[in-house]
Amino acid sequence: MTFSFENKIERRNTRAAKWDLIKTLYGADDVLPMWVADMDFEVPPAVKDALVKRAQHGVFGYTITDSALDQTVSNWLAERHDWQIKKQDIMYSPGVITTLQMAMQTFTEKGDKVLIQTPVYPPFYDIVEKHERTLVKNQLRLNNQHYEIDFDDFEKQLKQGVKAFILCNPHNPVGRVWTKEELTKMVNLCKQYHVMIFSDEIHADLVFSPNKHIPTATVDNDMQGNIITCMSPTKTFNLAGLQASFVIVSDKQKRTELEKMFHKQGANHINTMGVTALDAAYTNGSEWLDQLLVQLQTNIDHVIEVFQERSDVNVFQPEGTYLIWFDFRSLQLDQDQLKDFLQKEAKVGLNDGASFGEEGNGFMRMNVACPLSVVQEGTSRIIYALEARK
Repeated sequence: MTFSFENKIERRNTRAAKWDLIKTLYGADDVLPMWVADMDFEVPPAVKDALVKRAQHGVFGYTITDSALDQTVSNWLAERHDWQIKKQDIMYSPGVITTLQMAMQTFTEKGDKVLIQTPVYPPFYDIVEKHERTLVKNQLRLNNQHYEIDFDDFEKQLKQGVKAFILCNPHNPVGRVWTKEELTKMVNLCKQYHVMIFSDEIHADLVFSPNKHIPTATVDNDMQGNIITCMSPTKTFNLAGLQASFVIVSDKQKRTELEKMFHKQGANHINTMGVTALDAAYTNGSEWLDQLLVQLQTNIDHVIEVFQERSDVNVFQPEGTYLIWFDFRSLQLDQDQLKDFLQKEAKVGLNDGASFGEEGNGFMRMNVACPLSVVQEGTSRIIYALEARK
């Protein structure tokens, strides 16, 4: 079956954060929103059909996650990521951020040092700081338009008594898909210094050839019990509003402790439609995903091609995610001026690079999970504004 990704779905007046907050965030209605990480594509037909059928049932009482759903998740991980897991290792959660918060409360104490790799997804900062933990940074090293891990600094920080490490793989916003060698080195160092890993792998399915997502917990059997893996179909199939995710915890004692925290905080359920969508997506969504990845690669290739000859903007080729990291530092604008330039002159709404940490100053993030025609419009607006500055 062939799926179309060129239909423009009208999302205004649906309470869509991306579209109905345009004026609030950017001060004008004519800004093209290419920011928050959801897609403007319709979900797979199988998911839509399953949700419609469930809605027509008309009763939406408490909904369980059962062994059949566990098997669906297990099958997906085996087929897409060569990861054989035990069904009893699976827990369900309303979202990856919820899980990271629960893990932070379960396995660390106030004042404990927690490592993140910057620039990185903004909620990582909040998860650490709002739980009164001590934020420790391992700044990613930019080398010839390619982000790398500074392993000397990584080990240096771990030596200072880090208790937990929040890993982003694939990495948001820089688009790296960490290799087996990189993951192995990070995991081995965490094992050496007795550091737990909370691995956010929500973009695991959105990886472009020849890159391959490798679940962090698979690189060292001895460390599996100290790795909390957070995954979800929500980015993959555009289901973020349904709030459904799962957690893989192979150590029984740690899984029990984490389950207790979920119950303590009342976050131990996912909603009826989330269960339905998760099941349908992982059961019947593989062909749709394969075609989505082709479309996303086409969109990314267009952006790279448009900007490759320019000296005033550098664009990073993402290995995974549908997010593109832009380097505008050569414009020599401060961050507020850069935001004004893009919002008021280019009329494009991107994510502020500074929200990913101070290392993001001079950068912006673009979401290209939309029809190619929209990507073309967004890039054209930026090019036109850049030319007008000359």
